[in-house]
Amino acid sequence: MNKIFKLAFLLSVITISTMVLNGCKKDWLTPKPESIYSPENTLVDVPGFNAALVACSGNLRNEWYGDGAPNISEQIFSEENVEGTDDKTGPAQNMDNQIKPDAQLNNVDFNHIGWFWAQEYVGIREANVIITRLAAAKGIADVDKNRILGQAYFFRAYDYYRLTNQFGDVPCPTHEVTTAKVDFVTVKREVILTQMKADLEGTVAAVPWVVDKGDVSRAAIYHLLTKIDLALGLFDDAITASSAVINQGSYKLMKTRFGTDAGVASKNVIWDLHRPDNKSAGANTEVLYLVTDRLGSAGAFEASPGPGIQTMRNGIPFASVGLPNIKTPTGKLGMPATQGGALEIDNLTLFGRGIGRCRLTSYSYQDIWDDNKDLRHDSTSGNWMYMENIRYNDLGLKTSNDTCYGLRFRLYGPTGNILCADTLRDWFPWPHYKLFIPDTENNPQRGGHTDWYVFRLAETYLLRAEAYVWKGDLVNAVADINAVRTRANCSPYTAAQMSMATVLDERARELYFEEPRKTELTRIAFIYAKTGKPSYTGKTYTLANFSTDNFFIDRVLERNIFYKKNFVTVHGDMMKISPFHVLWPIPQDAINANTGNHINQNIGYSGAANNVAASDKIVD
Repeated sequence: MNKIFKLAFLLSVITISTMVLNGCKKDWLTPKPESIYSPENTLVDVPGFNAALVACSGNLRNEWYGDGAPNISEQIFSEENVEGTDDKTGPAQNMDNQIKPDAQLNNVDFNHIGWFWAQEYVGIREANVIITRLAAAKGIADVDKNRILGQAYFFRAYDYYRLTNQFGDVPCPTHEVTTAKVDFVTVKREVILTQMKADLEGTVAAVPWVVDKGDVSRAAIYHLLTKIDLALGLFDDAITASSAVINQGSYKLMKTRFGTDAGVASKNVIWDLHRPDNKSAGANTEVLYLVTDRLGSAGAFEASPGPGIQTMRNGIPFASVGLPNIKTPTGKLGMPATQGGALEIDNLTLFGRGIGRCRLTSYSYQDIWDDNKDLRHDSTSGNWMYMENIRYNDLGLKTSNDTCYGLRFRLYGPTGNILCADTLRDWFPWPHYKLFIPDTENNPQRGGHTDWYVFRLAETYLLRAEAYVWKGDLVNAVADINAVRTRANCSPYTAAQMSMATVLDERARELYFEEPRKTELTRIAFIYAKTGKPSYTGKTYTLANFSTDNFFIDRVLERNIFYKKNFVTVHGDMMKISPFHVLWPIPQDAINANTGNHINQNIGYSGAANNVAASDKIVD
């Protein structure tokens, strides 16, 4: 499949059947000449449908890429991170003030809640085009048709899984929309997830186990089924689906050195697992599904290159370029305002240039690390970095014979005075092995092109462990947790140590910045409310009070010190989160545009008083 064809389809599919959920403009209603790249001309053979699947993957990919990546909005609605930008009002810190249906919900300097709403429906639209057109396609063998259908169902189910755990009850189109539509209805979350489960179960056997890295495999579908089964409270089904992946011989946890840097003795398998060139390497048996971003290459499964991952810019402290906020113990600026080639100590090459948007909490960098042998938190190998790893490198220090030149950063001066004026944005540790992606395009480095894991086998083990915890089978749960822990060189847990808190902590250790943390916390909150099972604190919840009292808010306030203490930034903005943020607001413009029917708003946001009963069936 050549790149020109793929790009042509990407452009064409975006122009068709634009849904009113993303806004409806009069000029779109004006008929336009049919393009040679329209679905009528491209969705006629296997290469055309494969190109459409590549477009679906490209749409899904964008969550993790670019400056202020949308994934940050998932992370800051959790116990793991807060928005660290504190030189302006706008970034999502006081959620009560800033997260409203008619607020700015899709901007790099605010949040990307609206991006998820829009782009997940774009993904659904693209999948629905494939599903609808495939039935009428002639001359395609059944084996290919069934495989394409299963992969298209995967993309649609993935987006609905995310929507229903970000926004709750939402509209649910399941067919291609070819005319302006203004009568969407809100459908119950459980109804949508039940349909997605049926779609995937009906086609999973038609999708191969082993595919090119970047294509949807049977393992990826079973992994998604596991999440949907958990969301529906079907714990035995979740165990069956996850076991299908774990017991399939092609997928194994990576436990030995491989790929680039395999010969670097100071590194380890955790470092190897997250190197850009290793994610889709043939030797990597852990990846179930990934998205691709390559510069200047033309892999058969690859969408066009994106803006780069920019994880270093987004997730590393704002201290890599000279700031008056960080002083040497002698009271001088320790890093120059510009860092050119004349510097002897090149901090930007070593660490990248961060701006601290996605600021780790003490839960992420301190509280969860209960084994000093854990390779995922090892600073000796360079997997984990601290501010003290950075050295004062201003040549002015050297020429003036300042004793601080070349020494490591220090937070406190000789009299106990603090040397960093903004510890929120400029001073915190970070997982270097996850966030360090060499960047050949930007100077200073932000984070370059790399593939990115969406699903990998380590999470499959953790999902099955969760299902066992829900069932009270702590012996099997701890076995799955330990499969992941011992790979990281940790001592194993005992069954007596198992709880939902244990699962969530292990997910945080293993899946930082990979998993959509808010989505998973909300899913778990729904399960507690649906089942009435007591949480690890002994507290129980109900669906009737879901938006006012839920596991999500209790977990976040328990572990995220910034929200718990209502931290106030140097700009004067308070950090605050409330129970109703368990669900994000439906963007007001989507509700307003739906003039032929009613889309519900989530409780806690303006407009919820106008809600009507959500539909208990899918209405297209």
